[in-house]
Amino acid sequence: MIATVRGEVLVRRSEYVVIEASGVGYRLRVSSETLRSVPAAGSEVFLHAETISRDDAISLYGFASEEERDLFAQLIAVSGIGPKVAIAALSGGPHRELTAAIVAGDAKRFQAVPGIGKRTAERIILELKDRVTADAEQAGTELPGAEAGSARSLARDGLVNLGYPPLEAEQLLDGLPAEEDPEALISAALRRAGSAGRGAGE
Repeated sequence: MIATVRGEVLVRRSEYVVIEASGVGYRLRVSSETLRSVPAAGSEVFLHAETISRDDAISLYGFASEEERDLFAQLIAVSGIGPKVAIAALSGGPHRELTAAIVAGDAKRFQAVPGIGKRTAERIILELKDRVTADAEQAGTELPGAEAGSARSLARDGLVNLGYPPLEAEQLLDGLPAEEDPEALISAALRRAGSAGRGAGE
């Protein structure tokens, strides 16, 4: 099993990267969150990895942190969640926010992911909430509070109701102050969307 990969970035795409290590090119599927930490081609990078072996293929998945890799492993252990859907879920935000959503019972956060319906989202919460809590307590890690993600969750839902795709809504909210109320977050996200639209049209 390949657990980590360190080497030169040969290819950097929206869904995967290719890293050359000791003369071998490793193709790793990554979430959009991990992709943010992968530098341009020609630079060195270190990723944690998970090897998924199936009858017809052996696939590698890369992660910027052990925590994201652990959450990936937990997600694919849930019935109805395969590796590709798990990567899509991890693309929905930082792993701490996803963990907060699980702890808070925010099934809608996962229901917004392509390939995850209402029942599967509820199953994620049911099966992982106690495990995520126990793992955090054992590691001595402070759990993200339910309130910390509530304003962002409400703002995300508001943007989705306005017609924005879930992943675009997440991107518009990235980097905005977590302490803001939902209305302020939505307003800031809409301003960001407007600026991006004007920039694209110029």
